[in-house]
Amino acid sequence: MGNDLAINGDCAVALAWKQIDPDVCAAYPITPQTIIVEKFSDYVADGDVGTEFVCVESEHSALTVCTASASAGARTFTATSSQGLAYMWEMLPITSAMRVPLVMAVANRAISGPINIHNDHGDVMSARDTGWIQLFAENVQEAYDNSIIAPRISEHPDVQLPIMTNLDGFILTHAIERMSPLPDEVVKKFVGEYKPFLPLLDYKNPISHGLMDNPEYYYEHKYQLVQAMDRAVKVIEDVFEEFAKISGRRYKLVEEYKCDDADYVAVILGSSYGTIKEAVDKLREKGLKVGACMPRVYRPWPAACLMKILDGKKGVIVMDKHLSIGAYGPMYPEVAATILECKKVPKAYNFIYGLGGKDVSVKEFMSVFETVKDGKAKTVNYLGVKE
Repeated sequence: MGNDLAINGDCAVALAWKQIDPDVCAAYPITPQTIIVEKFSDYVADGDVGTEFVCVESEHSALTVCTASASAGARTFTATSSQGLAYMWEMLPITSAMRVPLVMAVANRAISGPINIHNDHGDVMSARDTGWIQLFAENVQEAYDNSIIAPRISEHPDVQLPIMTNLDGFILTHAIERMSPLPDEVVKKFVGEYKPFLPLLDYKNPISHGLMDNPEYYYEHKYQLVQAMDRAVKVIEDVFEEFAKISGRRYKLVEEYKCDDADYVAVILGSSYGTIKEAVDKLREKGLKVGACMPRVYRPWPAACLMKILDGKKGVIVMDKHLSIGAYGPMYPEVAATILECKKVPKAYNFIYGLGGKDVSVKEFMSVFETVKDGKAKTVNYLGVKE
């Protein structure tokens, strides 16, 4: 393995991209994603990669260029955040419907308004139903690893779907952590030479694509995306296993921490998983049987894996770093639907937290478990909000 680096998450993603050397990258800068494409453009300018870097005038244009590029059979990457992802929204379901493999790093940031540049999951949750695979990272190491794993999943013939690799804005994008990179040649061999499964834009064998889809076939084409997502589960597990062999780092659809004998388990995404694990340790010292888990893969939703973890617990706490105004947090209904299949269905609680980058301490996460254990929690709770 290579020497460890002190590196922030954005530069770690850019490093992974450099080692992969994609054919095309089209992107537009937006805080806190900007460093990814800035650093990668340096690699392009210095001749470290052969990538065609396209400076576009907007995020909508970026994804349009990337979709066309991937359709032509080029390995294509992009990155965005917050309003940039929102500006891409029109193209998100089109990209997945066109079945093009494409990797997009998303530096998770609150969606305006009010305008806020700090971290929550409002951007990616607003895009969760557009047909993209979604991976989450707890730390900088995982942001790097997910970037290497992503094209292997997206480009697999059984999948052929675009993929988002999510890392928390500023918390991971700008914070410097210790990271163990893989040697360039190991990454290149793992990701492999790109051999497009079906280049759509082939002038020798022209076909029509992305046309009007009337009621006779629209439903069926959408259902094909469902089938691809279902097949992606096994592909992801296989790629995780292959990655463990070259890195020693073994990932799962759902990461879990001290859940086996826990009475109460919190389900949480991203960098907060590290914080809540500290809360679990402190509560364990006090004799409380608690645990935590993180769906590393949010799409496809890992229902079967999560159900095994949560079956028989007294309570499940769903920590949402976004809110669906007028309803629950976005992850809560999915967890609630999952536990209905348990042999012994636990009680479910929803805690909204950390919106717009609001700090949440280990002590506050401890209070969440204690509130639930003491029977004082509501169905939906707003952690740390000033009434």
